[in-house]
Amino acid sequence: MTTNRMSEMTALGADWWNDSGIPDELSQAIALGAVGGTSNPVIVSQAVKAQPALCHPIIDRLVRDHASDTEDDLAWKLIHTLAIDAASRLMPVYHATKGVKGFLSAQVNPKYYRSKELMVAQATQLAALAPNIAIKAPATDIGIEAIEEMTARGIRINATVSFCVPQAIAVSRALERGLKRARAAGRDADAIQPYITLMIGRVDDHLKRVAERETIPTTPGVLDWAGIAVFKHAHQLFKRHGHVGTLLAAAYRHEAHWSQIIGREVLQTVPYTWWTKYNVSPTQPTLTLDHPVDGAILSELRAKFPDFIRAHDENGMRPSEFIGYGATQHTLTQFLGGYDDLIQSVRARML
Repeated sequence: MTTNRMSEMTALGADWWNDSGIPDELSQAIALGAVGGTSNPVIVSQAVKAQPALCHPIIDRLVRDHASDTEDDLAWKLIHTLAIDAASRLMPVYHATKGVKGFLSAQVNPKYYRSKELMVAQATQLAALAPNIAIKAPATDIGIEAIEEMTARGIRINATVSFCVPQAIAVSRALERGLKRARAAGRDADAIQPYITLMIGRVDDHLKRVAERETIPTTPGVLDWAGIAVFKHAHQLFKRHGHVGTLLAAAYRHEAHWSQIIGREVLQTVPYTWWTKYNVSPTQPTLTLDHPVDGAILSELRAKFPDFIRAHDENGMRPSEFIGYGATQHTLTQFLGGYDDLIQSVRARML
């Protein structure tokens, strides 16, 4: 690598995380200034396929040592093993920043999306794996109820399956309620510092599917700005109203998803395959978060896509509508499928 754009981004005061389940990739990211990491069952499933030399011996040991466990039991033991490893690699960042940075996000089972109780119970288990773990739960109506309860119990959260300004605000309000309850219970609420992910690339993906299905003509490149516009608007609202939670961008599809939302007040969680490209980009990182999206792009998105308005506007959706939003449906389906793939990979080592 002849350039070092990710370190340059860090030097601007703009923090980023590594979004992958492979330990060596996280270590490389930390060396360039990354201060966190993310994981989920899909990422772990991908790690098993991409790094069999790493993951198969772990699975084989778990199969041997836990003879009566089901595939699900073993899959979660694998997830726990990789999470503990990743959290340990981030521990120097955690200690150096006195617990402000250095977190690994670990996700609850996507199959639990209909049950607040199951999400909270598993979040409690995952949070106990290491002191620097944040729990990912979906920003659906039920998931937001779980997020409030987790926060009240002192568990740091990272809302996921989240794409829209209304979701970010609904999560923030739940966090406020949870933090109030945490303080009333005598917990150190100031140390919880929760995150709210907006999966910007998946906003673009959804609108592109809508455009294709409904044969909506668009100016080339316009749909690549939809998620960026949503994130920038959410940031402005959070800054203006003092909403609780740090916004975190995820789901990258092109360079502008990185270069156009660089700011000190937010985070980016970038997949290894993308940040290694950005790291050698001719684009030098600058603080672009507060730069507005071109008005003509916003006008076209608003004129042609009601689902963009739903995602972009503060009151675009009610919490009961989050589960039915196209990006939510598509992402939950993918997460559920990724979990099934992980179970199949574990089963293949058991037989």
